[in-house]
Amino acid sequence: MSGKSTPHPLILASISPRRRYLLEQAGLTFSVIPSTLDESSIPVSTPENHVRILAEAKAMEVAKLYPKSWVIGADTLVCIGDDVLGKPDTSVTARRMLKALSGKTHAVLTGYCICCKAAERTFSETVETKVSFKTLSETEIDWYLSTGEPFDKAGAYAVQGLGSFLVKRIEGSYTNVVGLPVCEVVECLLREGIIKR
Repeated sequence: MSGKSTPHPLILASISPRRRYLLEQAGLTFSVIPSTLDESSIPVSTPENHVRILAEAKAMEVAKLYPKSWVIGADTLVCIGDDVLGKPDTSVTARRMLKALSGKTHAVLTGYCICCKAAERTFSETVETKVSFKTLSETEIDWYLSTGEPFDKAGAYAVQGLGSFLVKRIEGSYTNVVGLPVCEVVECLLREGIIKR
């Protein structure tokens, strides 16, 4: 995917190092200007809608400041049944999340938005990936918690990091689980002429 020229300025409205890495790996040239959106200001809806609406709000907040640029916003949630798992703030919360995911299949939902205020164009979508965990022993959970990796990750794990040992099977986009469905994002950028081959 490398070597794509970007005729229009492109901005990633996220501080996530994982999203930055994924776009760099896709060969895109872009600036990073994180959104400062207060996520609690967005009314909660279904998880599928919520991640898309958050992605739109983040992208549009930055697009107002840089109206001639194309802005990419994203938001990711981990869901098991009706429960939404955010980023754990304590080891107790992280342990509870990992136990809930152990031996089960959950959904990772990432909403993304690509918009340009000057062009008055917005594209957004939610992508879902199914992830199946192995059954985790207490020793495995203890070790993983001791690494510190779970604490800034939705669902308390990083599929691209040490947490890869937790995952038995993935159905759908792997990069979506990391934090951005690269295939869908790049397809949209190409289709709309925002980037060139």
